[in-house]
Amino acid sequence: MDGNGRWAKARGLPRTMGHRRGVEAVRETVRAAGDFGIEYLTLFAFSSENWRRPREEVDELLRLLKIFIRRDLADLHKEGVRVRVIGARDNLSPDILGLLEEAESLTRNNQRTTLVIAFNYGARDEVARAVRRIAAKISSGEVAIDAVDAECLDAHLDTAGIPDPDLIIRTSGELRLSNFLLWQAAYSEFVFLPCLWPDFDRDALAQALAEYASRSRRYGGIAREAAS
Repeated sequence: MDGNGRWAKARGLPRTMGHRRGVEAVRETVRAAGDFGIEYLTLFAFSSENWRRPREEVDELLRLLKIFIRRDLADLHKEGVRVRVIGARDNLSPDILGLLEEAESLTRNNQRTTLVIAFNYGARDEVARAVRRIAAKISSGEVAIDAVDAECLDAHLDTAGIPDPDLIIRTSGELRLSNFLLWQAAYSEFVFLPCLWPDFDRDALAQALAEYASRSRRYGGIAREAAS
């Protein structure tokens, strides 16, 4: 979800205003995803690299996360949304960690849409943490070294039990992954949109879905028409 700062700058506003407007785009996108029948929606909310931003901006992002969970959690729960959080948790403050765990616990049994929030997340860090968990199990004898394969690694990632993304959307015209779901994106389709995230809405999501629907997914094989 990129472009909050540029959206604010273009309007002569502080970057924090762009982040606030970005939260509104999150609300609309979550509602639209449920209406469109999307079963899993992952939002890259805060990366492990975002801590390097100015302290004022980081504080504002954390404040907005707290507001979103406190204000929207009841509605998400009522609408059947299950919240799942991926990312490192060992260095989070108790108040942030408590809110994330509360959101997961309250919505655990919901089944309409799973909202995956990538918070304090970096894909390289995720893989490294998974490898450490596997290494510990090998050391203890719980896992045999020749049993370590792609499925084993997949089961130790933060996204264990979550399907790989069919479609990855990036806003603001950026054409890179930026350390997002590197392992899981092996066969994902990509749609890059020029609009800044605060302008992303139901129509923009529908446009991305229409583009995805026009693609032929081959997973390393050949197109079905060619095969026949």
